Amino acid sequence: LSEMCDTWSAGGVQNAFEQVTKITQLQSEAGAAGSMHGALSVGGLATTFTASQGLLLMVPNMYKIAGELIPCVMHVAARAVAGQALSIFGDQNDIQAVRSTGFAILFGSSVQQAVDFALASHIATLRSRVPFVHAFDGFRTSHEIQKIQAYPKEIFQKVVELLA
Repeated sequence: LSEMCDTWSAGGVQNAFEQVTKITQLQSEAGAAGSMHGALSVGGLATTFTASQGLLLMVPNMYKIAGELIPCVMHVAARAVAGQALSIFGDQNDIQAVRSTGFAILFGSSVQQAVDFALASHIATLRSRVPFVHAFDGFRTSHEIQKIQAYPKEIFQKVVELLA
């Protein structure tokens, strides 16, 4: 997901709001969460992509975002949280660690579900003002090459009209 967003941004592809998405890569996940919180607080739309270790560094800001009922989505490639040695295996420890933050959680188990839940989580957060974590398996799903049913741009434009 994040690679495609970066490619679209670099290529000047417009999003559903007919704007080119601005991608900013920060030095740490804690900084990314703080910057996202700041952008959201002034009325911007922001999302972030991270993995397990980074998600845990975002927890303090997640409490702030959820407490202020600011709509946002964090896309998380869920992996085992590293202990003695780094691990690439799928796990849900990181997702379980953020259950108490106030974020709603959608967990996709396939490539198609990851795409579907990405859109669903953005719609749900904008409708409810409840922030969402959109998670998927950080090894299998994030590295799997699968044919998916992609949504045409018209679908996104209809979603934007419904949310307006």
